[in-house]
Amino acid sequence: MKAGLVTGHRTFTIVEVPEPVISDGKAIVQVDSCGICGTDLHGFLSHDPYNPAICGHEFSGTVSAVSKEIRHIREGDRVVCGIAPACGRCPQCLGGQSGYCMYAFLGMIGRDPLAPPHGGFAPRIALDAMRLVKTNAALTASQASIVEPATVAYHAVMRSLPRPDQEVVVQGCGPIGLLTLQAAKAAGAGRVVAIEPNALRREKALAVGAHEAITPEEAKERYSSQGADLIFECAGIPPTIQSAVDMIRRGGVVNLVGLASGTATINPHTWLLKEATVISSLGYMHHEFSDVMNLIADGRILVDPLHDKTVSLEELPAAIEALADNPSSAVKILVDPNA
Repeated sequence: MKAGLVTGHRTFTIVEVPEPVISDGKAIVQVDSCGICGTDLHGFLSHDPYNPAICGHEFSGTVSAVSKEIRHIREGDRVVCGIAPACGRCPQCLGGQSGYCMYAFLGMIGRDPLAPPHGGFAPRIALDAMRLVKTNAALTASQASIVEPATVAYHAVMRSLPRPDQEVVVQGCGPIGLLTLQAAKAAGAGRVVAIEPNALRREKALAVGAHEAITPEEAKERYSSQGADLIFECAGIPPTIQSAVDMIRRGGVVNLVGLASGTATINPHTWLLKEATVISSLGYMHHEFSDVMNLIADGRILVDPLHDKTVSLEELPAAIEALADNPSSAVKILVDPNA
């Protein structure tokens, strides 16, 4: 069987891997499609090894086999891949912080004992069955493959809930930014403003519900005197961490959602003067997947406008390289490993 993996700096290879086999605690999923994530692009551009278990983690499919002791899913179920429920036994769970369960977290980052040798850029994959969530029947296969990044955005919004009287700013309109602005609206934000340098992505932001989409230069001028209440930083590059703090009001909140590679330079004077609250959001919780699928099913989160095209496994290396060189060339590319 073939699978796509980052095998080195700027090297994406279609490799031969063994057929997955069932074992205790696992399920085998026939992959319908898998999204290319920004994390995959970070891995492609990095000089550090990229964990093969998470190379292609935005996937949906159908269960083709499941370990006999598993009860929440069965053969034939359509599923999305996410995070396991909290274990209830680790120090975090016992300390009342089940949202930080180490068992669930290790599974999410592909460091658990059941971690697969490759991700969803393959026709089939065997993994911890507890990470699988039944797909809402109203969702198409393509929509289901965007549930994982949508849940990242939803989790971020749940970490800093907007109020109806607030103008919420989303900085960066890649897939996570476009999903975050929709989740913020669904959570009750009165007005959502998108900041994005790329004109096509500003148009996309308006198409999925932003009240306004402006350039970084326009944002700097607008928020220099009267800052924003809440900014979701979704650009994921080091300079935008400080620019987000620069644009909030005194006592405002910045939520770091985008993953910035490298070291960021900040101005502590600004942070202190504004008494800024800066929090971060990583991943999601198990129950949030069902919440997000409901939001997609009833149209409050639109994912179809984000889907630019679907490529085959053979076309995947070129698609990864093109996205790495020009991230604004597409919002979300899905991979059909069976094409």
